[in-house]
Amino acid sequence: MPIYHFNVHDGVSMPDPEGHELPDLDAAKREAISLSGNLIRDMGEEFWQGDEWKLEVTDDLGLILFSLVFFATHAPSTAVQAEPTVLYEMSRADASARR
Repeated sequence: MPIYHFNVHDGVSMPDPEGHELPDLDAAKREAISLSGNLIRDMGEEFWQGDEWKLEVTDDLGLILFSLVFFATHAPSTAVQAEPTVLYEMSRADASARR
């Protein structure tokens, strides 16, 4: 069976020197998704710091087969911490200024 290496890069490289013996590329993809989900869960709030990280899967010769890239972004509506009434008044004032 082929050996697949699951290498994490998040500013620091964390290679997987031993790798995992899996039957085929589809099994490696499923393992990559499972591993990534576990890493995100374990990161907790740190995941929301906005730093990008990726999981690179290579074969036993070091050839990159695929990568999964992750980062979190907050929606623009959550970036503004104003009260809803203030936002409403701001939008009304903006609309009045356009008339």
